[in-house]
Amino acid sequence: MSHLDSPFTCKGLTLKNRIVMPPMCQYSANARDGMPTEWHYVHYVTRAVGGTGLIIMEMTNVEPDGRITDHCLGLWSDEHIPAFSRVIRECQSYGAKVGIQIAHAGRKAQDAPEPVAPSPIAVDSSYRQPRALSTAEVKAMVQRFKDAVRRAVEAGVDTIELHGAHGYLIHQFHSPQLNRREDEYGRDLALFGVEVIRAAKEVMPEEMPLIMRVSAVEYMDGGYELEHMLKIAARYKEAGVDLFHVSSGGEGPAGKLRQPGNYPGYQVDLAKSMKAALGLPVIAVGLLDDPRLAEQVVATGAADLVAVGRGMLRDPYWADHARLALLEGADGQQAGNAAGSAAAVVVPRPYVRGY
Repeated sequence: MSHLDSPFTCKGLTLKNRIVMPPMCQYSANARDGMPTEWHYVHYVTRAVGGTGLIIMEMTNVEPDGRITDHCLGLWSDEHIPAFSRVIRECQSYGAKVGIQIAHAGRKAQDAPEPVAPSPIAVDSSYRQPRALSTAEVKAMVQRFKDAVRRAVEAGVDTIELHGAHGYLIHQFHSPQLNRREDEYGRDLALFGVEVIRAAKEVMPEEMPLIMRVSAVEYMDGGYELEHMLKIAARYKEAGVDLFHVSSGGEGPAGKLRQPGNYPGYQVDLAKSMKAALGLPVIAVGLLDDPRLAEQVVATGAADLVAVGRGMLRDPYWADHARLALLEGADGQQAGNAAGSAAAVVVPRPYVRGY
């Protein structure tokens, strides 16, 4: 058995392998109501048939104007529950576990007549100027997240992921560059995320783990470094996060001093650092399509789970094909030697200019 094919348990959730399908927007929902369509049914169920351990359904939004586009999914009404439940139940029938990523696009809501954000700062000139949420509206937004999580639980999910990465609303609140508020949500950059986490935990079963996706670093000039995210993530852990899904960037146009990596495993060291600092399991993501690289990430302990996005878009059966490739590629000793010798190569150094 490869490391990638070994079971993983977090609280009451046990996965049959370490392979995760990360949330990837399909822009295929009904524009009127944000309902899943037959596209979503086929899209997710085929990856379950293909052997994926954990499927995290794409960014699903807590209100209509919280979507990136009008063709993104929503969970702002109880009427959404049956459509999600149909997809979830069928995926589970093939042995996959299923989560939903609950989110709000904030200032990145492209089709909203008036996007909202912590502060009235546009992404760039191609985006609408957002309106700053009032303090009362922020508190109401926490309730919207709670209601959406409750609906996801009623739809039958095995876990919940909150989207605190890629420049969406929770990320906007904990980013010093994007949150210029003077109220309590500006004085404490983690407060909005903490309140959303606590609200989510109130409507989740006690043994259901809560995942949070975060951008460990930002790429815009003046963006935060890993040290800032570790402080924020420690607060999120205290509030109830059980597992971090570690990505980077997405907050806005990349600056001149740092660019996101475009090489296999470019975010792995960020996941490794967060795992070590927080003492929680992590999902690594980012150009991990090569099964040998995915195996190395888990075998060396850099991350507990690996998320494969592009690879699964190209091949719905990536998980089964990866498992077969690892079984056929080498015996256990050879795989172990490869993992040990390659770890320093595939895991990039942190804080390198241009990282």
